[in-house]
Amino acid sequence: MQMYAVIQTGGKQYRVEEGQTLKFEKLEFEDGSDIEFDKVLLIQSDSGLQVGAPFVDGGKVTATVNSQGRHKKVKILKFKRRKHHMKQMGHRQYYTEVKITGITAG
Repeated sequence: MQMYAVIQTGGKQYRVEEGQTLKFEKLEFEDGSDIEFDKVLLIQSDSGLQVGAPFVDGGKVTATVNSQGRHKKVKILKFKRRKHHMKQMGHRQYYTEVKITGITAG
């Protein structure tokens, strides 16, 4: 069985596996640096399932920063019919791309 964990970062929860590449909300780290995520909610391994309350004691996920960037533009259009009103906007969210290097259970 593949070992995986559920972590919390950037106000969101992600299911991660070792070797996986993910895009998280922007984290203030340089490219190539190592990160440790200690807010681990769940760990599934060969020995069984560990569920935290709210976090797993000693649970840790390590990752390496690949790059920083911005997602594709999301177009926003506000339109009111018969009022001669239309407003266009766009937004590009910053992200940090990381590669998961290890999962350890306490």
